[in-house]
Amino acid sequence: MVDPADLAGGPWIGSEPPGPCLHAVLQGCAAAGFTPEVAVECQDYTAAQGFVAVGLGVALLPRLGLAVPHPGVTVRPVRGPEPARTIRAALRSGAPRTPALTGLLTAPREAAGPLGSPFSAHRYGS
Repeated sequence: MVDPADLAGGPWIGSEPPGPCLHAVLQGCAAAGFTPEVAVECQDYTAAQGFVAVGLGVALLPRLGLAVPHPGVTVRPVRGPEPARTIRAALRSGAPRTPALTGLLTAPREAAGPLGSPFSAHRYGS
């Protein structure tokens, strides 16, 4: 496990424009006592992993952004203040519970893991 404060001094990879993930990361870093120094900004979790893999910085990514982990990064859970976000689905009232709808609703929940599980930190090297 990695403490977010241990990542305070190095460059960071920003993985989305302003939005719920970035907000959660900034809140988690603030709770750990620092503001991340973003060296590279991108709008894609796969690209963020690529930037980490070549040593340009670290990134905090949600578990859903790790469907295909890059072979050049090490994934570690975060301890301490854990960034969190909420994902919601809106359904039409009376929508039939078809297998496709059930799969659409359960896949993100299963991919994210149990409630309260931390984001993952990607760090180049060990």
